[in-house]
Amino acid sequence: MKLLLSCEYNMDTACVELRYSDGSMLAIDCIEVENLYGNSLAYRTELDYLIYNDPLAYADLILTGNVEAYLRTVSQKRYLD
Repeated sequence: MKLLLSCEYNMDTACVELRYSDGSMLAIDCIEVENLYGNSLAYRTELDYLIYNDPLAYADLILTGNVEAYLRTVSQKRYLD
């Protein structure tokens, strides 16, 4: 079983990189993800926030395929009563 050793955003390649204990590495191209899911400013802003502040949650969203549902949930307009 391979364990995740690190998950970080590499600004030089614009990728979130995941490194595993068996020496393998997975790179998620953030520009391509934004082109697929960043239909609005709110979506792009949320994706950028995750990239810089919680790259592991970002990678989890991409790898599980829950990106659209997550973005719809967090970008709903909330009104003050």
